[in-house]
Parts: sequence; C-alpha cells; structure tokens
Amino acid sequence: MVTKVDCPTCKKTVVWNEQAKFRPFCSERCKLIDLGDWAEENHKISQPIQATDALSEDMLDALEDQFLQNNSFFTDAK
Repeated sequence: MVTKVDCPTCKKTVVWNEQAKFRPFCSERCKLIDLGDWAEENHKISQPIQATDALSEDMLDALEDQFLQNNSFFTDAK
C-alpha cells in the first residue's frame, strides 16, 4: 500500500517513501517556507505540555538513546 500525504505548505500530494527526500514536504522550497514560518512564530504549540511525572535519570537516558538512534547526524563521523 502506498502512503500519500499532502505537503503542509502547498498541499501537493507527496508519496511517502525513501525517494521523497523532503517528506512530508514536496520540495526543499516548501520545507524552508515552513521553517521560516516557525522562525517568525507563525506556528506555535497551542498549549504547554503538562508533565505529571518528574523525569528520572533512567527516563532521560532512554530518551537520549532513542534520539541518537533516530538521528544519525549526531553519531556518524564524517
């Protein structure tokens, strides 16, 4: 099954696969437009995140491990 999403900027249909380099955006241009909107504070989180539990060291370590697994930019030597 092919997953398709609408580009958040221009609403063009984007096939969600490894060849879609800028997904969920259709192009680098649309990605940069969205980034600019965030930088100008046109997009905001509607309300503060309500944390009921304090973060323990174990929870922070697990979050860091998960982040590093999903963001190889920070771990790959170039």
